[in-house]
Amino acid sequence: MRNIGLICNIIFVLTCLYGFFSTQPIPSRSQTDVRFHFFTLIVCDIVAYLLFVPWRKKISAANNSSGGNLPIDKKELFAFVITIILATIGICIALANGGSKYFYQLLNSIIIGGGSTVLAVGLGTLSAYAFSRFNIAGKDDLLFFILSTRMLPPVVVVIPIYLMYAWLGLRDTHFGLILLYTTFNVSFAVWLMKGFIDEIPREYEDAALVDGYTRFQTFLKVVLPQSVTGIAATAVFCLITAWNEFAFALVLTETGGRAVTAPPSITSATGSAGMDWGKIAASTFVFLLPVAIFTFLMRSHLLRGVTFGAVKK
Repeated sequence: MRNIGLICNIIFVLTCLYGFFSTQPIPSRSQTDVRFHFFTLIVCDIVAYLLFVPWRKKISAANNSSGGNLPIDKKELFAFVITIILATIGICIALANGGSKYFYQLLNSIIIGGGSTVLAVGLGTLSAYAFSRFNIAGKDDLLFFILSTRMLPPVVVVIPIYLMYAWLGLRDTHFGLILLYTTFNVSFAVWLMKGFIDEIPREYEDAALVDGYTRFQTFLKVVLPQSVTGIAATAVFCLITAWNEFAFALVLTETGGRAVTAPPSITSATGSAGMDWGKIAASTFVFLLPVAIFTFLMRSHLLRGVTFGAVKK
């Protein structure tokens, strides 16, 4: 099986195109069609993943004379897939028994990612409501300043943040990473939630104010229930960003520390013969499950959130 890398790239591109066109808001598309496209997309991604990993492993062992274009035997590919399955089962058993450090690292990811998501969505929703409903001096400049916090890549600010965290004693702490992830996610939450709140008619709030509601009660009982779709969509994107963050988690935590998350630990999986690819593949699979489950549970809100406001009367 030659040029398997090209096959992986073709599958990946076709999967992206298929996912794009299959999720377009076509009114005639039924819920059954959406589920079929969703599971087909998952199957395509799994196939591309299983082909890509052994190809990378084979290329790393290729010499210059072969040019990295070595055939992969079907038995070897089958054995590698079986290894991934067995390693995944082994890690799942270890997680269930609590006998693996990876359990605590995955738990750290859940605590830090979940905590930062709740804070970012909460603060972002309140700020978005203020920007949407009140006449704030320099509102456009403030919105641009909030957005500018996401323009710099993490590698640019990681050194000053490291020095500041070392001075404040926030290195290798859950609170430090939650605070940092919230800072970077709240700008995205503000901009996304502002778009949702702008689409909510002001007449509902005016009627509530006439009935004697305070401004905060109007927000809780009128605006917030109608923003559930936007909150769910924002939470999914914020959680994915915090869940996959690597640079800050690597620099601001210590090896074997109390706040180490899953991404840095996956990259450090080594064995007696070098990189333990079976453990890496299995750890990655387990690492993807919580976010995949959360996104699956929020799928109805997410689909409505993506198309919310697309049609205006």
